[in-house]
Amino acid sequence: MSHPDTDAEHLTRADGAVIVPAAVAGDVLRALVRDLTARVRADGGEVTSGIRRVLYALHTAAQRAEVFDSVTAPFDRAASATGTAAPTSATVCVAEAAALMGCSTRHVRTLIAAGRLPADRVGARVWAIDADALNHYRHHRGQSAA
Repeated sequence: MSHPDTDAEHLTRADGAVIVPAAVAGDVLRALVRDLTARVRADGGEVTSGIRRVLYALHTAAQRAEVFDSVTAPFDRAASATGTAAPTSATVCVAEAAALMGCSTRHVRTLIAAGRLPADRVGARVWAIDADALNHYRHHRGQSAA
């Protein structure tokens, strides 16, 4: 079992920033929202923009962890059933795809809806886009199939 002080050192950057592993980001987010809601109701204060940014980052990390878990779960089950490692394929979310393509998330969703960019729906609002398919689209868009 690891020592809490050692874990804290690994999760703290030199500038004092704390790294929240994606696997626990959802739990941390829920705890913070519960506490902030109670505090705002009690004293009528507002949540600062800095806190809002942290909450948004935690939400994004929790969504990515959810996508990662749902995408890798079939491979994990297959590997444990056969005793071999199953091949995995990297996926990206809509925001990551938009950043890589230099476009809006709306445009990426439009490409998915039009069938021009293959993606799998994971959860209610999250899309998992195969990284290889995204790279193929990025490097071959505008070229007609010969």
